[in-house]
Amino acid sequence: MGRGTWSWIVPDGLWEIAEPLIPPSKVRPQGGGTQDTPDETLFAAIIYVLVSGCAWRALPPCFGISKSTAHRRFLIWSRAGVWGRLHEEILHRLNDAGLLDLSRAVLDSAHLRAKKGANSQVRAPWTGASRAPRCTSCRTRTDCPSSSASPRPTPTTASR
Repeated sequence: MGRGTWSWIVPDGLWEIAEPLIPPSKVRPQGGGTQDTPDETLFAAIIYVLVSGCAWRALPPCFGISKSTAHRRFLIWSRAGVWGRLHEEILHRLNDAGLLDLSRAVLDSAHLRAKKGANSQVRAPWTGASRAPRCTSCRTRTDCPSSSASPRPTPTTASR
């Protein structure tokens, strides 16, 4: 694919690595339907969405497939583990070529259980008063508690 139709989005050799990892399309038992879109085209469309960060609905028409087809195939391939195996295969090839240097690597992980129905009554601890205004118009407004203008009258001082 590197020198083919989709060379502008899929780097040289990536399709050759990915092609054997992609599961074959299922044949409809009842027959009919539309002709199956080539995996190469779907792969290029998916890579385009992943690299560009655009929404599936913004998939350009140059791919000749619908956004739902591309997204559905992405989900099928994700469930089949294609992306993880593709990542591993690329790492193996880089290592075999001596292009992978793990002498300086950073591992980062965070695991925190997200409990449903957590106690929302617990208040954050008070860290002290802040002189910073809480809104951008505080300097001109007299009704804002953070205003640097004259203090707002309270019910006890207003009745005097």
